Amino acid sequence: MAKYPTLLEQFRSFYFQNNPKDLEKAVEYFSIFGGMGWNVDTDKAAIELIESKILKNYTYIHGDITKVTNSDKVSHSLLSGVAMGDRRMHSALKRARISRQDGERVVENLCDMGFLSLETSLEGPPSSDRIDDKLNFSVPFMRFWFSFISPFFKGIKDNDYAEVKKSFSSRESEFCNLTFESLSKELLKKSFKENPIMEIGSYWDRNVEIDILAKTKSGKIVAGACKYSNVKANKTDLTKLKEKCATADLTSDIYVLFSKSGFSNELKNEKGADVKLYALKNFKGLVENLSERDFIECIGKRY
Repeated sequence: MAKYPTLLEQFRSFYFQNNPKDLEKAVEYFSIFGGMGWNVDTDKAAIELIESKILKNYTYIHGDITKVTNSDKVSHSLLSGVAMGDRRMHSALKRARISRQDGERVVENLCDMGFLSLETSLEGPPSSDRIDDKLNFSVPFMRFWFSFISPFFKGIKDNDYAEVKKSFSSRESEFCNLTFESLSKELLKKSFKENPIMEIGSYWDRNVEIDILAKTKSGKIVAGACKYSNVKANKTDLTKLKEKCATADLTSDIYVLFSKSGFSNELKNEKGADVKLYALKNFKGLVENLSERDFIECIGKRY
């Protein structure tokens, strides 16, 4: 299996190389360009950079990606199904219109190459209630490509970018949420120093999904929710998280909420040993003490 740098390693490299002015832009632009080793001018609008760096170079980037996937149309359909859906195996196969047998073969191949990785629900339900694994892209840019570029290749080839821009404009915040969630897990691991996180992931079953579920060294259960929105997280978000845990029959000792836009005063009043709040400014902890050693040199073309 090919080994890619971890998401945190890629994020630290991206941050060191491009020095974004604020963490919101860091998360957004990393979600789009992360893992490619490109110099990204974060003073420019994302859609402007998408056009100049990606759409204008579609032929070259597409050519390099097909060298990895061997131009397999089934693989490309599956990758778009993963990128545009909830990442569950059955959802991706349904979107791509691929049989389970063909899909599992393709997934195994893509995982062997390191292109994708499988994620299992933490504290999964009994085996009698089998649920699908989820699929994750190893490189953020590849998820962007198969979300917004590959599905609209016909128009892009004709230099018509209208569909790409419309799709990105309507789904931008939703798209960045997964990166925010993944980085939130990294921040949580870094934050629990006295009682280290020993296991961390997400929980899902047929009825409910919990963004973050973790276990500490002392055995405490931590459940978390992530809100990548222009609206502050409030007490209702905490209540919903507790209700999800109850639905999943999970007993959480600590609740954590991560919010791009901060928290309401009512929710701040709930903060304590069993409720922890993390705002965007806290993510600065992920990019402390950066140096040349954190920079991951690009292998191949920079376009």
